[in-house]
Amino acid sequence: MNVQVPAPLTTSSAPGGARPQAIVAVLDRDSEGVIRQSLSDLGIANVEFINGGIGAATASLAQRASPRLLVTDISGITDPILPINQLSEVCEPGVGVVVIGESNDIRLYRNLRETGIAEYFFKPLVGNLLTQAFHGILTGGADQRNSRTGKLIFVLGTRGGDGATSIAANTAWHLAEIGQRRVLLIDLDLQLGDAALQLDAAPTHALREALEHPERVDELFLQRGVTQVTERLGILAAQEPLGEGVTINEEAVLALLGKLLHHYRYVFVDVPPALAPRLMRVLTLPSMLILVSTASLSSARDVARWRQQIGPNTPERTTIHVLNKNGAHGSLPLQEFIGAVGQAPDIIIPYEREIGIASAMGVAAVRKCASLQRGLAPLFRQLTGEALPSHSFLSRLFG
Repeated sequence: MNVQVPAPLTTSSAPGGARPQAIVAVLDRDSEGVIRQSLSDLGIANVEFINGGIGAATASLAQRASPRLLVTDISGITDPILPINQLSEVCEPGVGVVVIGESNDIRLYRNLRETGIAEYFFKPLVGNLLTQAFHGILTGGADQRNSRTGKLIFVLGTRGGDGATSIAANTAWHLAEIGQRRVLLIDLDLQLGDAALQLDAAPTHALREALEHPERVDELFLQRGVTQVTERLGILAAQEPLGEGVTINEEAVLALLGKLLHHYRYVFVDVPPALAPRLMRVLTLPSMLILVSTASLSSARDVARWRQQIGPNTPERTTIHVLNKNGAHGSLPLQEFIGAVGQAPDIIIPYEREIGIASAMGVAAVRKCASLQRGLAPLFRQLTGEALPSHSFLSRLFG
């Protein structure tokens, strides 16, 4: 695909290196001028202009946090589906995306709106229409019917010691650091969870406060309550006193997830086996459930029960069974295990002493463990959609 790019546009950065409120990546000066005027009319000065269209926007957002408003250009692109799909992988939920182009086509408009795009305008641009759209996005008054949310990933071990927390922590780290997605990991074991230990992070009381008062979760809470492991990976984990009775209410979990999914590309939830039966409404949300087990007889029984409880895969909800530590002492032979469960696991990670040692020492050690990285590679591909059979483009765009 060859796109004629005009002479470079003026590039202006947010003052003082601050995160811009809006980023604009367009291909012609006339459009840039109309957009500048609309943002100026709204009093928005914290704006960054990038040379180029949707490709330039995608490249820029892959390396940085997203703004509240993104304006990008698909002029000259015959089929915008692929570049929009690529943009969706790096653009955080909650961003209002306005697309401009050359085609006055109602089918294109409808398709773009269904992907989660806030608005589409064709050239020449009309200033007052842009101003209304920008104002709605920046003030939160825009139509939210097509608002995008992140992907929800549950990690559930059939019983303690099966490595579910290690898999959750390492997969979250991989998507954040290698995949360059904005990721949050939540450890719902408020007293005995060790996700924070896996990531060498300090647990806080913020998660308990969020579950007790989910209505208080806002931008300020996210800035102060979420522990940043890296620039793109945050964690909500607690270490509440053992003597206190800590009760997790399902309604509070639903409310908390509803808010967090508007701020992160992926939200991982490490669910303790003892808590899971009390969160059935949560576990049947549109999501991916990573069910982790060993090859013991009791694990085979529990995998079969959970598969029956959750039900078959649907376009909105998928269960992936990870058989961990296959071949460890006490494991059933693989064919016997498959017979007991009723179907083969989706991913098999063999037992190796190297993996056990690395997992016990957290993510820093696991990154150096080539055998575990090979074992988790199919899971990474499942989550990012790489090398998987394609479905309809609308079901894949923007989560």
